[in-house]
Amino acid sequence: MNVVDSSGWLEYFDNGTNANFFEPAILDFPNLIVPTISIYEVFKRVLWERNERDAKKCFYAMATGSVVELSADIALSAAKLSVQFKLPLADAIIYATSLECGATLWTQDSDFEGVPGVKYIEKQYPPKV
Repeated sequence: MNVVDSSGWLEYFDNGTNANFFEPAILDFPNLIVPTISIYEVFKRVLWERNERDAKKCFYAMATGSVVELSADIALSAAKLSVQFKLPLADAIIYATSLECGATLWTQDSDFEGVPGVKYIEKQYPPKV
């Protein structure tokens, strides 16, 4: 089972430098878990930077996986994980969802570097001109 962090989805949709890292997890539809907060984050960002049509395309791609809603159990787990690993709210919910589902979390978010159960790759930024 796999969960792709919002940063990974955005990297994949933008065909960024690390898109190939996330592709195997994203294209493994039967084993793909999608936390609802990831849908929120990705849809909002694409809507802000592009348009609603593109944001909906991203949503439909994400919905090919199993969408997991935020439950009370996941929320409590996320709160504990947030304190333990000093994670922001959305990151903690995504991580708690991955643990609840027995999934590996794929990310390029440096908040997750060294966290157990996470496949992390460093974000590559384009060179400044």
